[in-house]
Amino acid sequence: MSAQPDTSKVVAALVERARAAMVTYDNTNQDRVDDAVTALAWSIYQPGNARDLAEMAVEDTGLGNVDSKVIKNTRKTFGTLRDLMRVRSVGVIDENPARGMVKYGKPVGVVAAVCPSTNPSATAVNKAMMALKGGNAVIIAPSPAGAKTTARTVELMRAELDRAGHPEDLVQILPLPVSKELTTELISRADLAVVTGSQNNVKRAMQSGTVAIGVGAGNVPVIIDESADLSAAARMIQQSKCFDNATSCSSENSVVILDSIYDAAIAALEDAGAWRCTADQRDQVRAQLWQNGVLNRAVIAKDPSVLAHVFDLPEAAKRARFFLVEEDSVDGAHSFADEKLSLVLTVYRALDWEHAKHIVHDVLEVCGKGHSVGIHTQDASHARDLAATSDVVRVLVNQPHTLGNGGSFENALPFTLSMGCGTWAGNTIDENLNWRHFVNITHLVTTIAEDKPDESDLFGQYWARHGK
Repeated sequence: MSAQPDTSKVVAALVERARAAMVTYDNTNQDRVDDAVTALAWSIYQPGNARDLAEMAVEDTGLGNVDSKVIKNTRKTFGTLRDLMRVRSVGVIDENPARGMVKYGKPVGVVAAVCPSTNPSATAVNKAMMALKGGNAVIIAPSPAGAKTTARTVELMRAELDRAGHPEDLVQILPLPVSKELTTELISRADLAVVTGSQNNVKRAMQSGTVAIGVGAGNVPVIIDESADLSAAARMIQQSKCFDNATSCSSENSVVILDSIYDAAIAALEDAGAWRCTADQRDQVRAQLWQNGVLNRAVIAKDPSVLAHVFDLPEAAKRARFFLVEEDSVDGAHSFADEKLSLVLTVYRALDWEHAKHIVHDVLEVCGKGHSVGIHTQDASHARDLAATSDVVRVLVNQPHTLGNGGSFENALPFTLSMGCGTWAGNTIDENLNWRHFVNITHLVTTIAEDKPDESDLFGQYWARHGK
């Protein structure tokens, strides 16, 4: 009779402890709430912990590289803390006497936070900070591959909460070894599920009956047009593509280059460290990248020297930073148009601007619709046209995509590790996950002077066109 009763009891006990912690959490006092959020941030931001967790993550998962994960642990945490310290989230959060409206922020309850193997420490802290900012408690469901790192991350968060005088049980984790059954049970018992990771996990959460926020798959295409600074564009693409060995959903997967500057742009990418595969080498890469219809774990988020060996490329390719494969057409799933989670960048030659947009559209139809696109240009009309015609939530202009898409100190997007992709991807949010998704709002409404226009103000133009 199985482990189901035990699973149910284990999760029920965690949820009960979370609710008890919320009772003793001073979650109507903004200063105390902000103190708890800062405690979580400091638990991972302090240099020793940031590096230890980065090293654990690479050892646990075999994905990415330590230096990039240190940056994730610190930069994302610092940016998120900046965002959270600038807003009120509990008690009276907004008051507009002229409109007779006062808004009160209140907790959503116990949050189930499902976290991916690609960011086993940074995502856990990021979601916990947002959850506690809303006055909630959070229970983290780690990926099995990164569970040891996430467990250590939770230990550090709990210790820092205790040091600052807050209930430790505001942050908990499913017991190891984590299982699909435990995660499913947690989602069913939580008040809100926030899921980052595989699309299978997102779909299960959306079908659970619990209010759920999921994110979409990434597969970012980026255009380089005739007006772009090619050297700067190549440097930014290299910086972004190589960050954490392309584990991010915001990593560039395709670059679309206008015909008139194609050769010059390719040369700039090579100068930035790219290896340009021949037609035969491209076939070798394809044969190793997907096996039996899934990405080969031997190439996901691996160092370039490892890839060069697996792809059987020349010795000189081991010194490259990433790899270009040129394609004439956009094929379907498990082709170079799909998300690759590796240092392989597909290149398309566009005949003109309209063709470039068409390629971007086709790539997103394969994978990544709703997520984001990028463009390197000095032509604002091209950027606006791309935004107006692309079914994505974010369009980044002249930025390293991975370092800008989830928030930046040089753009206005909120810092996050979870990108909502709208109904295009079956998501309930069309923005970066942020604190606002972790609060309920009570509206106190009082009367104001009558705001009722005359009929002619609303119907006048319609009557003039069509008559009464």
